[in-house]
Amino acid sequence: MSDAGIALSTVAVSTVAFYTGWLCLLAASAFFVTAALGLLRFPDLYSRLHAVTKTDTLGLGLLALGLTLLDPSWRTALILLLVWLLVMASGAVNCQLLARYNLEQDEQDEEDDQHVR
Repeated sequence: MSDAGIALSTVAVSTVAFYTGWLCLLAASAFFVTAALGLLRFPDLYSRLHAVTKTDTLGLGLLALGLTLLDPSWRTALILLLVWLLVMASGAVNCQLLARYNLEQDEQDEEDDQHVR
């Protein structure tokens, strides 16, 4: 392959990465908006937690992928991957703790209602 062919294919790959990166950023924004709407619209805590944790995890993954495609250095990719993994782990732990606390409070309220009767 000639030098002109290599340069042309490099430009084509760079252009595809650029537009794919921006597409991932737009999709991530859509997931974050969906999470916010789910947080506002769903009736109970468990539905809200599900909406926020699932969509934010996918949204942040798409955000990290899009930013990695726009700045394709290994250092950037590694930092974004570590941030994404940390947020996924902390989101799962926080969701579990909030759901467990709410369940214990519901059980405590039921016990208090039974003692009153």
